[in-house]
Amino acid sequence: MPNTNHDTDGSPGRPSKVARVIESYGLAGLGDELEAAWTAPESDRQSLRDLADLVNRRIVESVLEQRGDRPLTGEIETVYAALQGEADGATVRDVTTRLENLGVSTTDLAADLVSYQAVRTYLQSVRGAEYERESSDPITASRSRIQSLRGRLRAVTEGQLEELATRDSLSLGESRVLVQVQVYCEDCGRQFDVEELLERGGCDCG
Repeated sequence: MPNTNHDTDGSPGRPSKVARVIESYGLAGLGDELEAAWTAPESDRQSLRDLADLVNRRIVESVLEQRGDRPLTGEIETVYAALQGEADGATVRDVTTRLENLGVSTTDLAADLVSYQAVRTYLQSVRGAEYERESSDPITASRSRIQSLRGRLRAVTEGQLEELATRDSLSLGESRVLVQVQVYCEDCGRQFDVEELLERGGCDCG
């Protein structure tokens, strides 16, 4: 990852790089999404490297879209690879020209890409997130997994709505995203919130 020395997370008196790029590039809701993905149960959890890639792709996407250059399928990956120095010379030149025509400095943009260390520090030091391994109790483990997935869905939904509102693609007043999981028993016709069902240990008809 280029310019990892610019990752200032954790330095006394200096802002988190991840927090800064989230604000600078209008990536509303991404912090919640990162936390939900990192603290998810083991089977669904995303690594810090995956999350760094996610942040960096969102940065590239934001830069292009803010300048009216909506990327086609695969173009974000191409630009990202070029910024990382992982593309061939011709591709790097094409990407550099494209960005310069949009008024974007490839040097400055590459410097804003984040490392996995910056993501880890942001999650732990700024958001106070901690990863807890799944409990050996199956009910507790299932509850944790459902809560994590529900939190991720809420974070992604909030982020998308805020992004659409920022671009004037959606009109929405003050709002909250509520994610509920209901379980309907086909045998007796009763319906439960999944948390209630887990707390009860099942449906009475079983």
